[in-house]
Amino acid sequence: MRDPIAKKVADMKPSGIRKFFDIVSEMKDAISLGVGEPDFDTPWHIRDEGIYSLEKGRTFYTSNSGLMELRREICSYTGRHYNVRYDAAKEVLITVGGSEAIDIGLRAMLEPGDEVIIPQPSYVSYEPCAVMAGGVPVIVNLKEENEFRLTAEELEAVITPKTKVLILPFPNNPTGAIMEREDLEAIREVILKHDLIVMSDEIYAELSYKEEHVSIASLPGMKERTILINGFSKAFAMTGWRLGYACGPENIISQMTKIHQYCIMCAPTNSQYAAIEALKHGDRDVEEMREAYNERRRFLMHEFKRIGLKCFEPYGAFYVFPSIKEFGMTSDEFAVKLLESKKVAGVPGTAFGDCGEGFLRISYAYSIENLKIALERIEEFITELRA
Repeated sequence: MRDPIAKKVADMKPSGIRKFFDIVSEMKDAISLGVGEPDFDTPWHIRDEGIYSLEKGRTFYTSNSGLMELRREICSYTGRHYNVRYDAAKEVLITVGGSEAIDIGLRAMLEPGDEVIIPQPSYVSYEPCAVMAGGVPVIVNLKEENEFRLTAEELEAVITPKTKVLILPFPNNPTGAIMEREDLEAIREVILKHDLIVMSDEIYAELSYKEEHVSIASLPGMKERTILINGFSKAFAMTGWRLGYACGPENIISQMTKIHQYCIMCAPTNSQYAAIEALKHGDRDVEEMREAYNERRRFLMHEFKRIGLKCFEPYGAFYVFPSIKEFGMTSDEFAVKLLESKKVAGVPGTAFGDCGEGFLRISYAYSIENLKIALERIEEFITELRA
């Protein structure tokens, strides 16, 4: 029998995040700091709206683009939070999570051989989605000394005549890095010079602790060349509702919608009704969760400093990315030994790109109580390594 598996799929590595999640799920008394999922329940008023939509029998397909009321609320939200205004009828698509938007956005834009610039460390889906869309990933290795921000010089250095798309993953998973306005303005000049399209993944936009998040789509000349991706999983604690969205130029959104028609049809109907409630009345919920995450972030940074574990200060998302280079192990070795000896799970930095070697991703989407226990175990572990 001939091999039924496509080579480009066979060559893809399984997610390094899920590997450790699967191990820890079967380990008694283990503490997982590995999964980027809020520990908060979806706020009750949002759940109630989802429940009510089921009770009212709202269980039918919506339009392919999603409920018009939801698209209007998204446009209102992006206007007041990001200072970017979209046409709900033509420039917004509701997707099954932000991950679907990444996938179909790249499929809509890439011809075979088109180059996609991907700063790393970053979310695990960008590179395989680019490959499956026929693109050629071009990796920019971000540097700890630059706080893992993308600089104009780094961007300029990798652009070729084949470059078409830049993926901009900020606030960043796994590093927690952000791009401030001046950083975005600097790379904007390079983007315009080379006529690039930007896929700006802003799923953690609401979880920014240093200053209010700035979307690159809000800068002059950028809205018409940016696909803004966001969703409800992180800010509203709605991971299992599987709902995201893409906003951008009509010519790109219309082609994304065409792919979405054939592979998905529409996003879950009751999730869309719940999301309307989230956007209308959920700002306070987001603020309360952000304050809790920030408290945890400050706790971890204080503890890392106390025990001498080097870590640049992240100002976004809910991750820290400490350096474990002093211990002379690979990131994978360190993570495995920490899990086996102390029953604490983090994710090796290499799960997010080769330049993540020497780092460990720790999520603080967990209670302070769990974080305190985990830090005690981590301190024991590194004290033993230093002995």
